[in-house]
Amino acid sequence: MHKGSCLCGAVRFSTDAVIDHSDACHCSMCRKASGHFWASADVPKEALAIEDEGGALRWYASSEKVRRGFCATCGSQLFWDPIHGRRIAFAMGALEKPTGLTLARHIFVADKGDYYEIADGLPQEGL
Repeated sequence: MHKGSCLCGAVRFSTDAVIDHSDACHCSMCRKASGHFWASADVPKEALAIEDEGGALRWYASSEKVRRGFCATCGSQLFWDPIHGRRIAFAMGALEKPTGLTLARHIFVADKGDYYEIADGLPQEGL
């Protein structure tokens, strides 16, 4: 079971799904939304339980195809949801430790910020 939350705890999530997909996205939208790059794992939508205390969870349509979920109270970015997709991604940084997870790859690296290098040896896509 993996559990996570926003900074203030108003939005919590959990899943007991096997997590076999994780990445760090370096596209400009993820960098701007997260402040650096977006490290996430994804699961089938029906496998993610979201608790929203007081209606703090908000959704922002960052494109016609994707919405991003965040806490309106503390501002934590939590979810990346392809509107017509079957899976939803959640922020790995929001998970409680120990996660037992590792990043598998970097994506959209051609769009990464110019202020850092990727030197962890993981596969890089979108060169």
